[in-house]
Amino acid sequence: MKSYRKELWFEAPSRRAFINITGQVQKCLSESGIKEGLILVNAMHITASVFINDDEQGLHHDFEVWLEKLAPEKPYSQYQHNGFEDNADAHIKRTLMGREVVVAVTNGQMDFGPWEQIFYGEFDGKRKKRVLVKIIGE
Repeated sequence: MKSYRKELWFEAPSRRAFINITGQVQKCLSESGIKEGLILVNAMHITASVFINDDEQGLHHDFEVWLEKLAPEKPYSQYQHNGFEDNADAHIKRTLMGREVVVAVTNGQMDFGPWEQIFYGEFDGKRKKRVLVKIIGE
């Protein structure tokens, strides 16, 4: 069995962002040479997420509205975590959107359903963060 590992780095210019990383993960798969196996893609920071969904701006807006209702950024004083940092809401949003995805690899391609894409979700941006891509298989 072969194994491949790569880190992807992101620095969102805003506090929150959804970035389609499907092409970057596909490039990793091509570099790996693996034709049958699994891809793990996970955020390496507690205030960021990796998830699979549709690349549709209306849906991304709906995610933002929904997340802000469940874990509003302000007032910062509503969270006991906030003190040194003001990112308690980002920790909660990450938990809601998920840490990682696993995608099957068949014939050298990611096995996706219709419209599925991989996204990096940033909830406390304006600094460099990384995503791990780990591919195992033959």
